[in-house]
Amino acid sequence: MSSQTERHEFQAEVKQLLDLMIHSLYSHKDIFLRELISNSSDALDRLRFEALTKKELLPDKELEIRLEPDPKNRTLTLHDNGIGMSRQEIIEHIGTIARSGTREFLKAAKEKNQPMSAELIGQFGVGFYSSFMVSDKIMIVTRRAGEAEAVRWESTGEGGYALEAAERAEPGTSVTLYLKPEDAEDGMQDYASEHVLRSIVTKYSDFVSYPIRMKVEKREPERDADGTYKAGAPEKVVIEDVTLNSMKAIWTRPKNEVGEQEYKDFYKHIAHDWNDPLETIVAKLEGNFEANLLLFIPSKAPFDFRFRDSIHRGIQLYVKRVFIMDECKDLLPEYLHFVRGVVDSDGLSLNVSREILQQDRQIKAIRNHVIKKVLETLKEIQDSQAEKYLTFWKEFGAFFKQGLLDWEEKQERLLPLLMIQSNHHATDFTTLKDYISRMKPEQNTIYYLNGPSREVVGHSPHLEAFQQKGFEVLFLTDPIDELWTGRISEFEGKKFQSIGKGSIDLGSEEEKKESEETRKNQEKQYKDLLECLKSGLEQDIKEVRLSNRLTSSPACLVSEAHDLSPQMEMLMKQMGQSTSHTKRILEVNPAHPLLGKLQKVFDADSKNPLLSDFAKLLYGQALLAEGSPLPDPAAYSQLIAELMMKAI
Repeated sequence: MSSQTERHEFQAEVKQLLDLMIHSLYSHKDIFLRELISNSSDALDRLRFEALTKKELLPDKELEIRLEPDPKNRTLTLHDNGIGMSRQEIIEHIGTIARSGTREFLKAAKEKNQPMSAELIGQFGVGFYSSFMVSDKIMIVTRRAGEAEAVRWESTGEGGYALEAAERAEPGTSVTLYLKPEDAEDGMQDYASEHVLRSIVTKYSDFVSYPIRMKVEKREPERDADGTYKAGAPEKVVIEDVTLNSMKAIWTRPKNEVGEQEYKDFYKHIAHDWNDPLETIVAKLEGNFEANLLLFIPSKAPFDFRFRDSIHRGIQLYVKRVFIMDECKDLLPEYLHFVRGVVDSDGLSLNVSREILQQDRQIKAIRNHVIKKVLETLKEIQDSQAEKYLTFWKEFGAFFKQGLLDWEEKQERLLPLLMIQSNHHATDFTTLKDYISRMKPEQNTIYYLNGPSREVVGHSPHLEAFQQKGFEVLFLTDPIDELWTGRISEFEGKKFQSIGKGSIDLGSEEEKKESEETRKNQEKQYKDLLECLKSGLEQDIKEVRLSNRLTSSPACLVSEAHDLSPQMEMLMKQMGQSTSHTKRILEVNPAHPLLGKLQKVFDADSKNPLLSDFAKLLYGQALLAEGSPLPDPAAYSQLIAELMMKAI
C-alpha cells in the first residue's frame, strides 16, 4: 500500500447524517460509547469464531477492550484486539451507505422530526457516527487479523475522510476521539473523566462478555515492607488497571436473581436496539439435552427487517459460555426470526460448523423448545395483555404469518394467534376464535376479503349485502394473506370463503326459494343486455351476470372460486413467476336504476355504440371501487369527458 494519504468523499447520505450528528443538540450523548464498545465486542466475537478454524489468529494475551482517556489533551481512545479491518473493509463499513442503513435513517429522522433520538440511532445501525456528537475529529487505526499492514482512517465529519498506511503492533482496532471542549465544561458529560466513563460502562455495557479495562490513578499512603501502611506517611500516586464491567453470563443466573432492568440492558447490548424489549423469555431445556435460553421479543421491527438478505441479529449461539455465532438461523424458523437472544448449550462441540448444526439432533431439540416457548409466550400475552400483543402484531404480524406457509409447522397453534381487522369495528382487531363467537346461528363460513388496505377493503362494494344482513367480514390486507388463505381451508370446523370469489347467497333456505323466481325473471329480462355489455368488454372479462351481493353500487368484479385474484397475480409477478392474466366476472346490480336505463337504451337500439362506452365505464368504476388500477387511465378519462359532453 502506498504511504501517501488518500482522500475519499463520503456518500451524499452519509454527509447528511454527519451534518445531523455534528450539529445535534441531543442530550443523551452517552450512547456513542456504548456503540463503540458494542462494535469492539463484535470484533472480538468474530475473531474468536474465525480462530476456531485458524488458531493462529488468536493473540497471545487475553481478548479485551480498553479505554484510554487523556484529560490533558482532551482525547478518548478505545482499543480492542479483535478481528480488525482491512483497508477495503473500513471503506465499506464507514465510508459508504452499504452497511449503515443511512438512507433509511435520514428518511425516518425527517418523518419523525427528531434526528438524534436514541431509538433511531440504534434502529438503523448508524451508531458509530454518533461519536461525532462528542468529538471534532475521529481517528481509527486498524489491522486485520492475518494481515501485516495497518491503515489509518481520519475525519472531521465534514465532506470526507483520509486513508493512509499505518503501523500497529497487533491486529485489532483503536478509535481515538478528539473531544469537543464544551463537554468538558459540563462535568456530567466530560468523556475524559474516569467517573463519567465508569458510569456509562456500568449502565450500558456491564454484560459485555469481554473485560473493559481502564488504567486509573489512586492515591494511597506508602506501605512498609510487610505491606502495612506507614503511619503519617505521605500519599503517593498508584496506577491501577481496573475492569469496569462484571462480564456475568446473565443467562446462567437464576431468574429471581436478575432484575428486569438488567434483562433490558442485556437485550439492548446484544440486539443493538435502543428500545426496551416487548417481552423477556427465560427458559431451560432439561433431559437428554440441556441448554439455557434467554430470548427477547422486540417492541419494534428494525428498518431492514423485511429484506431477506439484510444483516440482522437473531439468536446468538454459545457452547459452554463460549461464543460460536452471532445469528444461528437453525434455531428458529423463518417466521420467528424477529426473536433475539442467547442459547447456551453444554452438549455441542466448540468447533461446531453450520453444516453440522443442520444435522445435529440437539440443535433440533433446542429449536423445537425455542418455538414452543415463543408461541406459548405470545399466546399468554394475547390472552392477558391485549394492547401489548397488538403492539407486537402491528410490528411483526405480516412476517409471523409466513409460518402458515411452513409445511412443517402445526397450523393449529398459529391460527389462534392471528389478529385481523374486520367490518365489525372501525379500527379493532379480532382473533378467529372471537370472530366465530360472533357468527350468526345459521352461519357456517368465515367470510373474508383481500385488498391493498383496510380503507380500500372497507369501502368495497362486495361488502354491501353482508353489511345489510349483519354478517362480519375479515379484512386481509397483507400480500401473504393471498398465499395462506389458498392453502388453509378452515378453522375449528368453519370454512374460509372469500366474498370476492364465486357466487354468494346469504339468504336463508326460505329466502332463497322466494327469490329464486324473481332471479329467473331478472335473468330472462336482462339476458340480451348482459350479452351486449360482455361483447364490449371481451378483452377484459369472461362474463357479465346479475349480482346478489350488491345493494347500492351498480357493479363489481369477482373471480371464479379457483381463479387467481388480481392481488395474487401481482404477488406472483413480484416473486418472478410468470402468469397469464385471468379474466374476471363483472356483476351488475339488478336493483340499481342504472341497469333499467341501460335496458331502455338497448331496447331502443341494440346496436347503439353508447352501450359499449357504458360497459367500459362500468368496468372502470368496478376496478376503482376495489382499489385496482385502470388499464388505461388516459383513455378512461377521455371517455368520461366525451360522455359528459354528450349529456350536456
